[in-house]
Amino acid sequence: MGLDYGSKTVGVAISDELLLTAQAKEIIRRKEENKLRRTLARIEELIQEYNVEKIVLGLPVHMDQSVGVRAELALEFKDHIERRTGIPVVMWDERLTTVEADEIMDEVGVPRNQRKEYVDMIAAQIILQDYLDNRPDKKEE
Repeated sequence: MGLDYGSKTVGVAISDELLLTAQAKEIIRRKEENKLRRTLARIEELIQEYNVEKIVLGLPVHMDQSVGVRAELALEFKDHIERRTGIPVVMWDERLTTVEADEIMDEVGVPRNQRKEYVDMIAAQIILQDYLDNRPDKKEE
């Protein structure tokens, strides 16, 4: 499972069983940034539904690789997920995924005024696909 953690949303993507492709699934929304109970409950439901064994969470580091406020919040979210679910969470560099998601939506013709509805979900898909393509345990073909 891939997650893109934002201030009021979490984009969700799921891999196929062969760990080859990532599919965008949904956006979990909340009214306040620090209200995570329902978000974590939905993540637990998705873990059960898709038999998730590992979560890949985007780490929004700065372009110079320094860790800012958003990255610290993502690391805190990682701790919440691991404590609540017992599922390991891998942090994955998510620099420029929002830009890439916007380019994808431009290519497929999503109107600019509707892109906010999809960007987090597509960013989660990009994060997960990047992990699947580059994961350390990937066997050479």
